[in-house]
Amino acid sequence: MSVYVYAITKAAHPLGLDDVKGVGEEPAELHAVSSGDLSAVVSESPEDLSVSRRDVEAHHEVQEHLWADGAILPLSFGFVAQDEAAVEALLQERAAAFAARLDELTGRAEFNVKGVQDEETLLRAILTDSPQARDLNEAIREGGGTYEDRLALGELVAQEVQSRQAVLGEEVLAALRPYALAEQVSAPSQQYFVNASFLVDGERTEEFTSVGGELAEALGDGVELRLRGPLPPYSFV
Repeated sequence: MSVYVYAITKAAHPLGLDDVKGVGEEPAELHAVSSGDLSAVVSESPEDLSVSRRDVEAHHEVQEHLWADGAILPLSFGFVAQDEAAVEALLQERAAAFAARLDELTGRAEFNVKGVQDEETLLRAILTDSPQARDLNEAIREGGGTYEDRLALGELVAQEVQSRQAVLGEEVLAALRPYALAEQVSAPSQQYFVNASFLVDGERTEEFTSVGGELAEALGDGVELRLRGPLPPYSFV
């Protein structure tokens, strides 16, 4: 019977699985598969497993429930092993590495930071600060200008957006780095000018959150900084 694996813990972890259910249309019962000093929290793998909101939320709910009581190595959604024997074999094979990483993550949490900038506010700032962009925009808006003018304006605005958001993203990272032990930074996207995860020691979570809040206020109009955490260390396993 194939089994769905949620997380790896130390065998001494209290687990407390009675109050939480696993993935599947009929939520599966959870239990532990153990080997030596390690355990894996698993359930029977449903035949209808899909990347649905229901199953993804159940997956993370199990992990957050476990993490509240001790360090875990959260596995990615959709990790299915052939059977419990395969899970035991994995725990045995990677015992030293898993145990060491659990020790490293004990008392630490992940914070995810995403930055969003309002397009209209950003465009107004560019047109205010750049005489060239302002002149091209006015010419086009009044019905004048050429195709080349429109192309030039588009390229100029795109360059300004990229440049300004790069500076803004680095400002966010530089402000938060001193309070974190490690980071995972994703490339900027059209949606987020910064998207990063930080590993933070438990003793500094309040400080990290406070700095994040102050930074969000200091960035000004049209900029939103979304901070989620503390979370299980999804990005640092």
